[in-house]
Amino acid sequence: MSRLKLGFIGTGVMGTGIVKNFLNAGHEVIVYNRTKAHAQTVLDAGATWAESPHAVAAQCHVVMSMVGFPQDVETVYYGCDGVLAGTHAGDLIIDMTTSTPTLAKSIASKAADKGVHAIDAPVSGGDIGAKNGTLTIMVGGEKSLLPRLKDLFAPIATSVNYFGPAGSGQHAKMANQIMIAGTMTGLTEMLVYGKAAGLDLNEMLTVVGSGAGANWSLSNYGPRMLQGDYTPGFFAKHFLKDLRIALDEAKKMHLQLPATQLAEQLYANMVATGKGDLGTQGLVTMNDHWRNA
Repeated sequence: MSRLKLGFIGTGVMGTGIVKNFLNAGHEVIVYNRTKAHAQTVLDAGATWAESPHAVAAQCHVVMSMVGFPQDVETVYYGCDGVLAGTHAGDLIIDMTTSTPTLAKSIASKAADKGVHAIDAPVSGGDIGAKNGTLTIMVGGEKSLLPRLKDLFAPIATSVNYFGPAGSGQHAKMANQIMIAGTMTGLTEMLVYGKAAGLDLNEMLTVVGSGAGANWSLSNYGPRMLQGDYTPGFFAKHFLKDLRIALDEAKKMHLQLPATQLAEQLYANMVATGKGDLGTQGLVTMNDHWRNA
């Protein structure tokens, strides 16, 4: 793909890795973040600062965003300083935040009124995937845009998958988060059990990771947990937000997800004790035996 002028809003843990990969691929990137100091890493890497989401959109025909919560997405896209106010007919806007399907549909509808293409494209792969350009992206929106999106996302993703009209990418991400909830609670309790039994936990990670219990969380977060490294590849507070969205969407579909409900309670307790800025692997610190043994 030829050099593009891209807009990117949100330079947190994930956004920073994504922007760097776009820069490394030779693209020009215009960025905005609520706190400019948090964008300094990508500015030092060659990105250019804009003063508002509107200013980003006014300069770029392709604008992406990855922020924290649905209310942040609303702030970024709506209002006189928002992305939609700065777009022009034919532009492409892509929200990569894990947000609600309802909001994704709303943005797509308002964008269509301006002749703008809107895509919801949440990702999986955590900070490692963002840094290494190996994200998995779940797309909702106009299917005809998929070839263009695959070219666009090539520097940041190894898998780009289409799931349906606006909001479908967010539904796919909810299904993904439901699965991760199970792997994180399982990993936590596996390590607590192994520690109480006096087992070699490094050996346990190797053995379990070589068999039917192998999973991404075990391979990527297990070693960090053994080292006491709870820095966020993905914030616990953001995962709690995701689980609550998933449960809310499940309720709308008349579904009962008891395991996900339990995971939501566990992460809610973690956030309530002031640990929401830890990574999701910090769930293990909520176990008394892990902390005190």
